[in-house]
This record gives sequence, structure tokens and C-alpha cells, in this order.
Amino acid sequence: MRLATTVLALSALVHSTLAHYTFQYIWTPNDNGQYVGIRHPPTNNPVTDVTSTDIRCNVNGLSGSGISILSVAAGTNITMEWHQHDQRTGEDAISGGHKGPILVYAAKVPSGQTAATWDGSGAVWFKLYESGLISASSQTWASDIVNANGGKHSLVIPKCIPTGQYLLRVESIALHVAQSYPGAQFYLGCAQLSITGGGSGSPSPLVAFPGAYKGSDPGITVNIYNNLQSYTIPGPAV
Repeated sequence: MRLATTVLALSALVHSTLAHYTFQYIWTPNDNGQYVGIRHPPTNNPVTDVTSTDIRCNVNGLSGSGISILSVAAGTNITMEWHQHDQRTGEDAISGGHKGPILVYAAKVPSGQTAATWDGSGAVWFKLYESGLISASSQTWASDIVNANGGKHSLVIPKCIPTGQYLLRVESIALHVAQSYPGAQFYLGCAQLSITGGGSGSPSPLVAFPGAYKGSDPGITVNIYNNLQSYTIPGPAV
């Protein structure tokens, strides 16, 4: 068993540089086009330092100047779409070895700023969605479901969210080399939204990035090759 675990871990390490990916499309509910409304990073490399400001919206993600702000009504089912490269077919959206959870956060843009200018700083982020280890018996993860859906996963923008502009932080955490820190690979990007027809909700708890995650969190430093039976998704509750 130990030999098999070692082989799996080494195999994951060998392929870790070959299958990086990015958040490329957002459907609101229709396809807006590649990288439209999304602060996308300069490469498909992951973030590994949870104390860096890159953990907020990825490299060069503190500004969305020149990136459009997409209008979406509260209560709408939206879809996020991932791919390894600038293509939608011919390969898995997320490499099968890059298993891990999918998380989505949002933060309301403060008065006097826009979703294109705000850096997302402070304890302002609340979690909208999370999915982790789906089945311990088959070791099926949220990333496997995304792959089965052609790189897509969806959520409903709650009707109670107040009207206004938001950053939507979309994150996939790959755990194939997460046995020690830094090892977990954070693939993330922020979309710029203007939510209309919202309610009077007051989302909580609110967290900051960096700050919400620690390298010692059990959902960040974890060996997924040792017959894992449960998984603690990092960050606050939805």
C-alpha cells in the first residue's frame, strides 16, 4: 500500500507542471465569451502562497481596468468554466490528477469604487458555494464533476444579495501534491459583476484574502492518497 501511494504521489508530481488551468468563461446565464468580465492571470500557473495578495484574484488581479462589468440579475443561475489551455475541446478541462474542491466567494464593491477599480481588500468576502470530496468510496472530487461537465459548474446568485457591483472569486484547489505546505495549488480568478434586482440580505461571515486560509488548514495540507474518508473544505461556511 505504501509503495502504491508513493507511485501515485510521484505520478501526480510529474504531471503537475503539464496540466495547469484557468477560469476562462462565465455564463450569466449566456456565454459571454472567453475572459469577458474576468480578471485573468498572465499564465495558467497556480498560486501556492496563501499569505500573498495573489490569493485574492490571482497574479495581476488587484485591478480590472479595461475589463468589462457583466450585469446579472439576482436569482440567476450562472456557470463558471475552466480549461487547461485556450481551447474547449481535445483535452480534459482540469487534468484528472488535479483533484480537489471548487469554491466561489463574492465581495460587494464599496461606495465610490467600481468592480473594475476595486482591489478586493479587507474582510469583505463571503462564500457562495463549495464542493469537495463527493464520494470517499470512489474518491470522486468536485474537480471530477467539473471535468465530467466539460469544465463547467454552476450556482444561483441568491435573490437576497443586495443590488450593487461585486467581485466574484472563483477557485479550484488542486491537492495532488498537498502533502506538505506549500503544495496545494490554487487556481483562481475574479469576475466583475453588477447584480440587479437584489434583496436586503447581509451575507456573513466575512473574511479577507489573504487571511482566510492558513497553510496548516486540514483542507490545504492533506494527503489525498491515503484512503481519505473525509475532507474539510477551507474557509468559512457558505
